[in-house]
Amino acid sequence: MTGVRPAYYELGYDEDFGLTALTERLAVAGPDTGLAAAIGCAEGIADRSEGEEAVELGEDARRLLAADLPERILSTVLQAASGHAFDPAGHGMSCRGWLERTSEVSTARLRQDKRSYAPPPVRPVRDAELCRLVVAELGAAAPALVPDLVDALEQVVTGADGDLGMRLFLRALKAQAVPVPYEQYRRLLALGWRFGFPPAVVHDGLAVVWPPVTTTRQGIDGDFGLSRLSEQFPAVWPHHTPRAAIAHVLTHDGYERPPGSEAAVLWEDTRRMLDSGLSDATITLLWLAATNRGHGIDQFGIGGREWLEQVVEVCEQRLAEVAPGYVLGPPAVRTDGREAVLRELRDLAPVTAGTAISPAFQPLEGAAVMDALEQVVTRVDPDLGFRLLLRVLGILQPPLTEEQYARYETLAGRFQYSGDHLLFSVDHLVQRT
Repeated sequence: MTGVRPAYYELGYDEDFGLTALTERLAVAGPDTGLAAAIGCAEGIADRSEGEEAVELGEDARRLLAADLPERILSTVLQAASGHAFDPAGHGMSCRGWLERTSEVSTARLRQDKRSYAPPPVRPVRDAELCRLVVAELGAAAPALVPDLVDALEQVVTGADGDLGMRLFLRALKAQAVPVPYEQYRRLLALGWRFGFPPAVVHDGLAVVWPPVTTTRQGIDGDFGLSRLSEQFPAVWPHHTPRAAIAHVLTHDGYERPPGSEAAVLWEDTRRMLDSGLSDATITLLWLAATNRGHGIDQFGIGGREWLEQVVEVCEQRLAEVAPGYVLGPPAVRTDGREAVLRELRDLAPVTAGTAISPAFQPLEGAAVMDALEQVVTRVDPDLGFRLLLRVLGILQPPLTEEQYARYETLAGRFQYSGDHLLFSVDHLVQRT
């Protein structure tokens, strides 16, 4: 975020906010929304997060008012951002009047918690470089937008506030379902980050022209594939059925990957395991260990192979829905890194020999789990074996040396994991001097 204000994601925002959140809510309400209902929408936005979001709503409105933009400009951008769902002029009110009413709604909500609250002076974002970048993106999208809208948005960016101008630009793209090329989308994500927006402000509702689904690691944050799926089954998992838990994981493609990417990665992990010839008992043991018995398939009479076949089915359903052109094929056999991972497994053998997963209920002996992981490394995929090892270490909680962790970092780089993969899995186990 520019200036002295903290980034919006640091304030807890994980979706759109302020005036642009209001225009989105008006768009959802539809073109028959009356004035009272529109004010109700504003009150609803102001009341979010126990009233804290009223701050951004009021400031957005006052930033536009302080810029003294012509009524024509205000009407053009607000109409475009709401998908022409609500026009104050149709209710005997100017756009300036609507913004003043919105500011009043914000102030009234904040005074519920602090009666003496008075709106502070507005703090517009006038950073020359950021404004120039937003204007450049407006130019890139100009062929798909009405010329008057491009001009009006540029006046908001350069004459009122770059931050709000950027969000109104995004809302206009979404409201008009303008196809956004993937490269421009990535630029908008990066620009949004500089403004302090959570990624959802750019991503959600934008008609991105995605490239084909791939199983590359680009855009993956943290864990992925079968090892990530196992994280979704803690002792108490918040899904009605196991298949619903799988489907939930598959919706998390992140903000930079095409829809269906996580399904493709999980399908490859699972297919490799099924095609490897590992015994049903070994696969069952691996699943129980990686989930800390959070989803004890053995208690339901389900074998490891049967369970993985269900995972494959859900992956294929997801791909058929969101990436019907993706062609499933036998995943490539990978051996790179095998010896390095085996060395780490064997190095841990003395530490894990006397341990157990779920020691109070049908314990899984640490030595047996490590033997099963070795089979994954040698017969399935060293990358998957290493990811499952990290999961197991997070459950067994053995102390790790700085030297071990350094080697894990080398392996993580070799397998192209994101920088936070180890941070969220085993970093806390390192005994640092």
